[in-house]
Amino acid sequence: MTLILWLFVTVAAYELGRWIRKRTGSSLAQPVAIAIAIIGVLLAASGTAYDDYADATTLISFLLGPATVALAIPLYHQTARLKGMVVPVLVALGAGAVVSMVSGILLVRWLGGSDALERTMATKAVTAPVTIALADRLGGYPELSACFAIVIGIVGAMLGPRLLTLLGVRDPRARGVAVGAVSHGVGTARMLEEGRVEGAFSGLAMGLTAVVTCLLLPLVAHLLL
Repeated sequence: MTLILWLFVTVAAYELGRWIRKRTGSSLAQPVAIAIAIIGVLLAASGTAYDDYADATTLISFLLGPATVALAIPLYHQTARLKGMVVPVLVALGAGAVVSMVSGILLVRWLGGSDALERTMATKAVTAPVTIALADRLGGYPELSACFAIVIGIVGAMLGPRLLTLLGVRDPRARGVAVGAVSHGVGTARMLEEGRVEGAFSGLAMGLTAVVTCLLLPLVAHLLL
């Protein structure tokens, strides 16, 4: 395939995933997961190297930055709903970040994994671009940390909203924070489908989780690694 064709195929695969999601109405039909599966099969079938594919889709990678910044727009329109929520949100995200880091390290240690893998798992709570940088600085595997972040994001987007409903969590702010903190950009896209409030607070949680993790990771690493 030509380079420009890979760009088209990537967008088409994601749109197909969205169509399947709307058609089935199932939270398990996650557009990102569907697109990854389609692209993976096509890369293998065509014998295309991943580096060539990455070069062909540089534009999409570049647009991830502006798209992430644009998540501040729905949050701006929901500033009135932030009253009385700042401290609870920060406490919840701080506790969640610590649990994520500690559980990742201890799980790998319990399973007999390497020190580098422990350092990789410690960064899994944040979105892919941040976890890559953190894993690299910490001495882990940046590529593997990105895979963990993407998988966690997809699984969280699939199961998170349904689990919150089963637990009786109805407040749109709480739902947004919970999914955004765990599922990052993929989860935020999912919550934007539920509503503007959910999407806004999910984007907020994604950003703050990255900040909180960057601040707390050195302490956790000093104590456990």
